[in-house]
Amino acid sequence: MSTTATPPPKKVNRIGLEVVGYKGSKTTLCAGCGHNAVSERIVECFYELGIQPWNVAKLSGIGCSSKTPAYFLGLSHGFNGVHGRMPSIATGALLGNRTLLGIGVTGDGDTASIGLGQFMHLLRRNLPFVYVIENNGVYGLTKGQFSATADLGSKLKTGVLNELAPFDCCALALEWGATFVARSFSGDKKQLQAILKAAITHNGLSVIDVISPCTTFNDHEGSTKSYSYVKDHEEQLNELDFVPYYEDISAEIAEGEVKEVEMHDGSKLRIKKLGRDYDPTNKFDALKAIDESNKNGEVLTGVYYVDTHKPNFMDMLSIDDAPLATLPESKIRPPKEALDEAMEELR
Repeated sequence: MSTTATPPPKKVNRIGLEVVGYKGSKTTLCAGCGHNAVSERIVECFYELGIQPWNVAKLSGIGCSSKTPAYFLGLSHGFNGVHGRMPSIATGALLGNRTLLGIGVTGDGDTASIGLGQFMHLLRRNLPFVYVIENNGVYGLTKGQFSATADLGSKLKTGVLNELAPFDCCALALEWGATFVARSFSGDKKQLQAILKAAITHNGLSVIDVISPCTTFNDHEGSTKSYSYVKDHEEQLNELDFVPYYEDISAEIAEGEVKEVEMHDGSKLRIKKLGRDYDPTNKFDALKAIDESNKNGEVLTGVYYVDTHKPNFMDMLSIDDAPLATLPESKIRPPKEALDEAMEELR
């Protein structure tokens, strides 16, 4: 008499979906590329948070980094824009339907060069959006020239030294209005997960600069964005632990002062100080910490700044909670009296 073994139950998240529902297509990036690790963290975060993937809009521009949205959230909405113009597309998409959760993946070239003007206007608007910069310091898609984030004195594989000072995307984000600013390393799984989860729940613009080494063009001796350099020079600004609003759990936190920041949905980001007197709600402290780390040749990672009080772009414009395409004519067309009044004012 034969017996059939009962298959183990499928592992699902809190809304009943398997992790496969959060994955995308197979990567075509180089083996060992840091961008692939970022995609994996995004898959894990959306799965563990139990977010409906079809309620997500993922956007990108041009470059190796901008290929990565194909590798996560295959069931979500997606749009690959032209070089440097992703912020405009994201703004239009989210204004048209504020029920969508927006995430954009871009690169240092897409953001700090051709897209710098778009990036600045995204910052000042505080659009509720997760903006991930996969930063490797080179144009990987066009054979490894220096990008605008390449550090002064860093070296190309050809031996050429960079003589231009870099843009620091986190410092720019702080100066121009982002309300959640962080830096991480693609090889630091735990930290990047905590930062991404907090950014996803933040009701404002979240800018995450991820040092993501290019194994083909910028992972050699003399590069300041190689795996070995970042591992040797990384200094964690804070130890992070993210607690979702739907889970009342306790986390093992070593001795030391902890700053707990409540996110908009009730989730908590616990930030532990590591040997420095630092307040993540103080913009001046954040800018000072970045400046000091750059002068010391450190890669300072962690959450620099969180502001949960500044109104976002949707609230400033009083955008309706319902998608604009679903609004009845009575809401989108002014009454005849209002039109007559406007015409009279123009006489």
